[in-house]
Amino acid sequence: MPDELHPATTLESTMYRTRTSRPLPRLALAAGVLLVLGACGSPGSSSGSPSDTGSASGAVAASCAPVPGNDLVVLADDQHLQTVDNIVPAVNAATAAADPGLVPLLDTVSAALDTDKLVALNKAVDVDRKSSEDVAAQFVADEGLAAADASAGAGRPIAIGAADFAESKTLGTIYAEVLTSAGYDATVTTIGNREAYLPALEDGSQIQVVPEYVGTLAEFLNKGQNGADATPVASGDLDGTVAALTQLGQATGLVFGTPSAAQDQNAFAVTKAFADEHHVTTLTDLAAACDGLILGAGPECTERPFCQPGLEDVYGLTFSEFRSLDAGGPLTKEALRQGAITLGLVFSSDGALG
Repeated sequence: MPDELHPATTLESTMYRTRTSRPLPRLALAAGVLLVLGACGSPGSSSGSPSDTGSASGAVAASCAPVPGNDLVVLADDQHLQTVDNIVPAVNAATAAADPGLVPLLDTVSAALDTDKLVALNKAVDVDRKSSEDVAAQFVADEGLAAADASAGAGRPIAIGAADFAESKTLGTIYAEVLTSAGYDATVTTIGNREAYLPALEDGSQIQVVPEYVGTLAEFLNKGQNGADATPVASGDLDGTVAALTQLGQATGLVFGTPSAAQDQNAFAVTKAFADEHHVTTLTDLAAACDGLILGAGPECTERPFCQPGLEDVYGLTFSEFRSLDAGGPLTKEALRQGAITLGLVFSSDGALG
């Protein structure tokens, strides 16, 4: 999502992420990685950042060297370093009150969606180059989400807003497919970032539904209502974060459906070859198995609490080097594949992980 914080927000603890409209060719990516890494030095060397080392005693030996490989896997955040960002339908409160059947229909999408399926949806659009419309229609058919009552909507118009990145458009189009099957006149409109679409959702005259992210929206509303320095209300606890979001939504004319199991949040990946070699599936496993890792991410990672400091404080991971690449983007993923870094910041719903 161009020039925004993840996902489409100004949340302080998240990273800049960019979604390109078309993946760069592998050779071009490899050349870019080599150019960036050449400026950083060879694996195990210091990149010159004050956060290059993961312990106060200085650099440590890399007991688990990077293992190149094409397939990437996310290590589970089993101690909940990241804020929950489950996808949830956000609905104009007046529209929901006037149409009690609307939110339950949207909740059928939540019930069918998990992170693996979200990765597959994104892969179909971002990697396989299918349209969001075709992917959404296939998902609704495969999951049996067509409404039982094709006349429930009675032709009522519903405008679904989407942020300007493919995942949001695909999710919005799935909502539209389900509502259309129930007899609504459903349309999808792409309206920029959250600063642009949220006022329209709150007003309800232009759009009435948006696929949203629990933790990110909770903090966006929290800071809007309580100031930039407001105590965070989002955490790794889904129920607590949803309760806070619900209360904040009441003040802005929003209600929410049931969160899905699918999350689009910051995550950390290794190659499958590395995970298989060291028998790791979680970040806790990684901390127990390895010292002196090489971490690759956007430059903000050395200071953001969910990134290198959090990995050190929460999991006890140690790093021999930090390499400044991009936040969940193609440079970081290519560096993992080449074996230039051990651990890289990605996003949990990235289609390249499918």
